[in-house]
Amino acid sequence: MNILFIGDIYGNPGRKAVKECVPQLRKELEIDFCIANGENSAAGSGITYIIAQELYKSGVDCITMGNHTWSKKEILNFIDSDDKIVRPANYPANVPGRGHTVLKSKGMELAVLNLMGRVYMDSIECPFLTADREIQEIKRKTKVIFVDMHAEATSEKIALAWYLDGRVCCLAGTHTHVQTADERILPFGTGMISDAGMTGPYDGVIGVEKELIIERFINRMPQKFEVAKGKVQFNAVYLEVDEKTGKCLKIERISRVLELN
Repeated sequence: MNILFIGDIYGNPGRKAVKECVPQLRKELEIDFCIANGENSAAGSGITYIIAQELYKSGVDCITMGNHTWSKKEILNFIDSDDKIVRPANYPANVPGRGHTVLKSKGMELAVLNLMGRVYMDSIECPFLTADREIQEIKRKTKVIFVDMHAEATSEKIALAWYLDGRVCCLAGTHTHVQTADERILPFGTGMISDAGMTGPYDGVIGVEKELIIERFINRMPQKFEVAKGKVQFNAVYLEVDEKTGKCLKIERISRVLELN
């Protein structure tokens, strides 16, 4: 089983990069499942129905979310009916949407679980205990489980990867928008990377026009963030997984810089 996971898609530049790169990578790497974090895909915060359909059309099979899940209120109109979008499972049980879903392709099944960290993030349920509960339910359906851990602290992501080693095929971190170089396979077969990176503006500060961020650091005054212009980066992770055991066989970073109009 070959899986492609795309780091946080940021605004229109990120969506253009997905449209440019995903069809080619699906063919080159014989991708069975393509997952993307889309919580920043609408102008840097949230997602809309039209944008979700655009990502599916570009070759994305499943969209994971994070702390900006609810930034665009219209998500409330479609998150319950779209079983290819997953929001953090450790939100309260009464909120709309689902924390995991099961994808099917060519006789194979892959569960996608979304979790969110608590260090420097919103106060929500424990991602470790939520993972225990969700995995117990998922195992009744399929043994291959991919986790998007949307979190600020590298330590929290790494700790959860060790906690889940042998129970999931991979834990990939998102949220910080900077791809880390710590990809590896843990002793019991779980692939992990602290952050898959960002698919969006290259000539900015984690997606935002650099001048605005610099001014904010200097003056400490609020700024309205604008999506940066210029070159675009595509960050992703490629996985090879044994569909019979659910163990990761290979994990490899993908990083490209593109000139897009």
